[in-house]
Amino acid sequence: MTTGLRERKKLRTRRELGTAALDLAVRHGLAEVTVEQIAEAAEVSPRTFFNYFSSKEEAVVAAGVERARDLADRLAARPADEPVMTSLRVVVRESLGETAPPKEWVAQVRLVRANPALLPHQLAAHAQIEHSLRVVLAERTGLAPDDLHPALTAAAVMAAIRVATDRWLGSDEHDDLGDVIDEALDLLTTGLRHPSRAP
Repeated sequence: MTTGLRERKKLRTRRELGTAALDLAVRHGLAEVTVEQIAEAAEVSPRTFFNYFSSKEEAVVAAGVERARDLADRLAARPADEPVMTSLRVVVRESLGETAPPKEWVAQVRLVRANPALLPHQLAAHAQIEHSLRVVLAERTGLAPDDLHPALTAAAVMAAIRVATDRWLGSDEHDDLGDVIDEALDLLTTGLRHPSRAP
């Protein structure tokens, strides 16, 4: 029980640091934010900050890793006999929220697009998300985590979400992001068959 409590406290501190880093970067610009400011906002010391993150850039994209943890947990909780793509649709919708994507998530995506220095950290976060999904998908299918099926499914789903999100942001967010992601997942489900030409 003590270990569980300690881990929960560490997770809470990590989330508070990530939230503070993102909020400050959105309000003041990434270049203007310091580790000291992030630590102060989260009410910890700079030394404590470096127990969790190697840089402010890593902290800014941390929320994505936390969402990955939640996404994988939700996927693991779905009925074992439910088709994989159906389960993925449900958990992605749940993670986006019933009406609109979390403002924190949208802010992070926009910040990464505006700051190339964040891209390597975002890619690292995506790799963690992909790994988490791959492990759960392997468990659901009874395959090894390094088997081609769960590995390819996790990678394809992450790519579909990324492309759909870019498309949504480019449309001035007029469409429902969940619908755009559903459309991308539809293409995966049908095997990316050759599209029919418009008349």
